[in-house]
Amino acid sequence: MSEFWLISAPGDKENVQALERMNTVTSKSNLSYNTKFAIPDFKVGTLDSLVGLSDELGKLDTFAESLIRRMAQSVVEVMEDSKGKAQEHLLANGVDLTSFVTHFEWDMAKYPAKQPLVSVVDTIAKQLAQIEMDLKSRTAAYNTLKTNLENMEKKSMGNLFTRTLSDIVSKEDFVLDSEYLITLLVIVPKPNYSQWQKTYESLSDMVVPRSTKLITEDKEGGLFTVTLFRKVIEDFKTKAKENKFTVREFYYDEKEIKREREEMARLLSDKKQQYGPLLRWLKVNFSEAFIAWIHIKALRVFVESVLRYGLPVNFQAVLLQPLKKSSTKRLREVLNSVFRHLDEVAATSILDASVEIPGLQLNNQDYFPYVYFHIDLSLLD
Repeated sequence: MSEFWLISAPGDKENVQALERMNTVTSKSNLSYNTKFAIPDFKVGTLDSLVGLSDELGKLDTFAESLIRRMAQSVVEVMEDSKGKAQEHLLANGVDLTSFVTHFEWDMAKYPAKQPLVSVVDTIAKQLAQIEMDLKSRTAAYNTLKTNLENMEKKSMGNLFTRTLSDIVSKEDFVLDSEYLITLLVIVPKPNYSQWQKTYESLSDMVVPRSTKLITEDKEGGLFTVTLFRKVIEDFKTKAKENKFTVREFYYDEKEIKREREEMARLLSDKKQQYGPLLRWLKVNFSEAFIAWIHIKALRVFVESVLRYGLPVNFQAVLLQPLKKSSTKRLREVLNSVFRHLDEVAATSILDASVEIPGLQLNNQDYFPYVYFHIDLSLLD
């Protein structure tokens, strides 16, 4: 499972024994894989400042998780046809995310533990804000380019009534620069090809004999040329419509067609040039954002442990990886039972949801007798 539970309990003898019991039970019952989660000793400051940091870290945690999910989605979108290989780019420090979490070590160089907690949190917040700003600008530029290219590609799709014809016709298909003659393009249903060949010359006066030619066709019909005198255009269109032939409005403009082709080539070239750098940026900064997120989890455990268990700082953090989705309920029951002594009233409420305790309102999903945080990597799969 790509799910982790990050918990902490006081580091005194009683709770160390409780942790050992937890490890024994979860191991024998094959409920979870447990590892110690090392968190450095930070400068605590005042309890008031910790309360403020607790709220700020909660918001930063949510923001960081949202950011890495958006970045993961951007990798998938950028890779398009190769999106099945997106996971190869969603790494942290060059290793898969599960390995990084289970072997987490605090990065002292990037986030010095000797600094005040407020400064450490501020450093991470500024780092993530900059990554988000860059993500927005980079993906916006790429998506605009991608959208423009898709719009141009859509023009060459569809049927003969709607698609662009500039990539189908050529200069040789038209009579150009004539004061009297003009070449029209007519869409003829496939069952009516024979009728067209027999009747197009007589649909109006002044139609040039043997001037029709099939240029292209799709499943429904074909695109034919016909040359006639300009002054009978409207009459020809009317008669053509009566016979289920459709004159496609089109003016051959060599400069415009050249411009469209050059624009398509430019967009394809620009997309190719931006693809590599953008994917590399996403890979590097996804790693940075993910690493920052796990550091935030560590900070939350530290702050909440101090607020709940008091000073001096003395707690043990443990990372649990539930082995089966079906056993998470049992795992939760084991933890609540092992650590119920940390908060007898709350633990009793959780273990027996049918018991109503006056004046105590607890959400079983949000409160536990131990410090608990959830890390879910499944949405990045």
